[in-house]
Amino acid sequence: MDTEIGAINDCKPTMNDGDCNPQNGVCIVQDSNPTPITTAEATLGGHLARRLVQIGVTDIFSVPGDFNLTLLDHLIAEPGLTNIGCCNELNAGYAADGYARSRGVGACVVTFSVGGLSVINAIAGAYSENLPVICIVGGPNSNDYGTNRILHHTIGLPDFSQEFRCFQTVTCYQAIVNNLEDAHEQIDTAISTALKESKPVYISISCNLAGIRHPTFGGEPVPFSLAPKVSNQMGLEAAVEAAADFLNKAVKPVMVAGPKLRVAKACEAFVELADASGYATAVLPSAKGRVPETHPHFIGTYWGAVSTSFCAEIVESADAYLFAGPIFNDYCSVGYSLLLKKEKAIIVQPDRVVIGNGPAFGCVLMKDFLKALSKRIKKNTASYENYHRIYVPDGQPLKCKPKEPLRVNILFNHIQQMLSKDTAVIAETGDSWFNCQKLKLPEGCGYEFQMQYGSIGWSVGATLGYAQAAKDKRVIACIGDGSFQVTCQDVTTMLRCEQKTIIFLINNGGYTIEVEIHDGPYNVIKNWNYTALVDAIHNGEGKCWTTKVLYEEELIEAIETATGEKKDCFCFIEVLLHKDDTSKELLEWGSRVSAANSRPPNPQ
Repeated sequence: MDTEIGAINDCKPTMNDGDCNPQNGVCIVQDSNPTPITTAEATLGGHLARRLVQIGVTDIFSVPGDFNLTLLDHLIAEPGLTNIGCCNELNAGYAADGYARSRGVGACVVTFSVGGLSVINAIAGAYSENLPVICIVGGPNSNDYGTNRILHHTIGLPDFSQEFRCFQTVTCYQAIVNNLEDAHEQIDTAISTALKESKPVYISISCNLAGIRHPTFGGEPVPFSLAPKVSNQMGLEAAVEAAADFLNKAVKPVMVAGPKLRVAKACEAFVELADASGYATAVLPSAKGRVPETHPHFIGTYWGAVSTSFCAEIVESADAYLFAGPIFNDYCSVGYSLLLKKEKAIIVQPDRVVIGNGPAFGCVLMKDFLKALSKRIKKNTASYENYHRIYVPDGQPLKCKPKEPLRVNILFNHIQQMLSKDTAVIAETGDSWFNCQKLKLPEGCGYEFQMQYGSIGWSVGATLGYAQAAKDKRVIACIGDGSFQVTCQDVTTMLRCEQKTIIFLINNGGYTIEVEIHDGPYNVIKNWNYTALVDAIHNGEGKCWTTKVLYEEELIEAIETATGEKKDCFCFIEVLLHKDDTSKELLEWGSRVSAANSRPPNPQ
């Protein structure tokens, strides 16, 4: 019989793979030729492994510990599942995050408490970015629950719920599997909840249960499917009518994409509305990569005072703006300094539409709303025509003289030329946010960064996970030296997995983004010989090429080598820059965020 299981409807950028897949109907994965159940698959661990493969997870990121060793045995016995051993739990979680961005869902496996509390920072980041990451923890022996015993890897209390309680705030569902009778139900519920809510879940499996067979695991896993969410039809029609009336009266309306387009699976619907309306179309910085930058009416990134040239002027001077899936936090709003007026805005969230100061329409899905609105909107190209009139093409950075120290604008000018449909960019928290934001993405080029949570060090693990999931793309990661020092160990895992990533290590001697918010001696870090470090990690095993560049001519030669002779290698290019060489956007942004952070208390 066919097997079905709920699968993620991941919203990939339109420029990559169109919209969400599958497009309509019940979210399922089907296997018309199920493989026979082996002895290993008939166990609890085998059942979990089979479920992971069914939803599209073919790689798990793990750190072994005594509570998860038997579970790992049974997970890797599944022929469709590969174990990627990471150096620490934080990186395993970051890798599952990066994997989920490309594949639509990711998974990591750690041990109880010391592993779970270590991975939790990465899971919190995935929660903030609406990524379905399945965090699996090898838990205590089922016989130890309720016995008043004290176990290792705990804080010395007989209560084993500390880890569970910590995960409650950063996952949408938690399952404690310490008996076999309902293990299959708990696992299936957790996985389906992750897919439906597009958030991480926590599954703890007692260490003595993973290898035990049970009748519920003995046959083909019970089929189930995830019914799609649907809009309230009357609410949808009312919202579309009100929005069309609001926008059709406007003289120069614009539309802006936000990061929740991904979780709403509405990338294609947004582009459909952009085509129909003719409006100037921008993205919030956290939504870069969600909308094709090759669209004829694309005007760049709207980021208040640090927007791409001429974009903020068009957005903020509009008499109506539609924001699809925005998050207006202090970083995105440049210290709450956006010049927007609520009465001019239509805010479309994944399941809610608010027009001006009211009315609001609930139970209306973003994808349905945008598609329906595109059929009711009148074409109006006034805002784009205004943009076209004032637009002046970007200038080229001044060319470096021979042996002149390399500048950051020269570096990213050359990275721009490397991009194609066969590449993906990973931007680390820091000045890479701003420099990568200015890159013009060709059709099909991937782009990921973590703006809401903004955890430094995220990119190393995320690069590992993304590259493992998207083997058709060469990942280009831009990472600052401070961030790299946090999580650099898993370069070794990239080498073990024979990944062909190019890392640009931007060595400017410290936490530059922190310097521009509030400087102090704590922002200066000990300088490393980063290329020598990676050479030591390489240790002659696998394909690895490293180089250090100080001048533009050396950078040109390094890029030619990495994309030519060493195209099948992991390439690490350490770029030495002056500590004060930053994007102009970071200077402006840092001062505004600093002002927001340092506001005095309100009078009591």
